[in-house]
Amino acid sequence: MKPTLGFGILALFILGLVAPGTASSENITDVSRYFYKGDGRLNLLSAKNGISFNGRYRKSKGIYDEKALKTIHRLFGADNDKPVSTISLRLIEFLDFLEDNLHPGARITIVSGWRSPQYNTDLRNKGRLAAKASLHQYGMAADIKIQGTSSQRVWNTVKKLGFGGTGYYKGELVHIDVGPARSWDEKTSGVGTDISTQNKLIGLVTDYDIYLPGEMIELRFIRMTSFPIGVAPEFVLEKVEKDGQSKEIAQFKPAFAIAAKSQCPQFSNIGQMMGIGWKLPSDILPGRYKIRASFCQRLWEEMPTQVYTPEFDVIRSASASNKSLETDAYFFYRTIAFNATPNFKNRYHTLKGNTP
Repeated sequence: MKPTLGFGILALFILGLVAPGTASSENITDVSRYFYKGDGRLNLLSAKNGISFNGRYRKSKGIYDEKALKTIHRLFGADNDKPVSTISLRLIEFLDFLEDNLHPGARITIVSGWRSPQYNTDLRNKGRLAAKASLHQYGMAADIKIQGTSSQRVWNTVKKLGFGGTGYYKGELVHIDVGPARSWDEKTSGVGTDISTQNKLIGLVTDYDIYLPGEMIELRFIRMTSFPIGVAPEFVLEKVEKDGQSKEIAQFKPAFAIAAKSQCPQFSNIGQMMGIGWKLPSDILPGRYKIRASFCQRLWEEMPTQVYTPEFDVIRSASASNKSLETDAYFFYRTIAFNATPNFKNRYHTLKGNTP
């Protein structure tokens, strides 16, 4: 089966969080998915391909419009049929948040959106300010202009938030991403240095900030610069207590995009290290959590031994108890969305605890 939508869009469509046309989900609780979000409406223009979008991309709190997201993907230069180029919904929501708070209704011009790893390398070879571990390669970054708002003001706003990355080069553009909180200018960008070599900056992220018990989490590794990478097949879920300390809740084996048959499966590219799926326990308590992953057979001394996701929340909606979050069919097709590979049947059985 060949998916016809981008990885993230297809996952949302199957999940019922994307509403094509007038269709909507009656079985999925409609909850906001991100800590930083806008009003669900954006005015975007691509400086590169001329594609524009002006309208609503989100129908309600957490139900997204499939057609709108497809247009936004093309505007960013992404290919809907290639999961590796999926634009992060967290980025779309964050751009909306900035527009709503800095200049409501203003047009945002996307000067640089998604970049393939090869294109990013080409920019570096030409001496351009393109980081080796650039989040543009993960659909998590954009170089933008917000109409009627100086880029320096956008830069300062993101710095004060303490969320996401932002770079300002004393021109009319500002870099925005939804990676770790950090900021830089043309003198402190670290481009051309060894700041990211040997996978020093490798990270792990979730698809949402907010989940319900029993839902699927989609994980992906980011900011890789060297391959192959060995990942221990068992991850750890930790609960963050009020005092900031964390406590191990569960160890689990997620389903990877490729078969993980050994005790140290090896991954060779960005695409193989995305679409990692795991179902939250249905009886998990509301609270704040994070997930830890460890690396094995490390080839580089400066690569970390383990990484954590940013913290995320698990909530219990008032109406969740009256709605079915996951039937077998829903679970199966959600797994297809994670995969977009011929291996999806094996992953379905793995997630369900069965053997093919």
